[in-house]
Amino acid sequence: MQQRIARGLEKLEQQFGGLVDATVRFEQDGPLRRVELVLRGSRGRRLVAEAEARYFGPALALALARLGAQLRHVKRTRRARARRALTRA
Repeated sequence: MQQRIARGLEKLEQQFGGLVDATVRFEQDGPLRRVELVLRGSRGRRLVAEAEARYFGPALALALARLGAQLRHVKRTRRARARRALTRA
């Protein structure tokens, strides 16, 4: 599990860069497993992603996907975010 986390975080680092610190928490409550990922970026930005599933593997994959979506949103420039918001309205 530790290797899967390391590989997933390395992929995010290669795509987006500027990651300083990562904290991974695993919890188990009955049949549900929960994974929480907390990343700190170089500019002090803190990103958090949580996921629940029956097993830790799928929960980890879902949390990494959510974190990737957050990073894609943060990576866009202010102008690109504004342009996208105007096209949706």
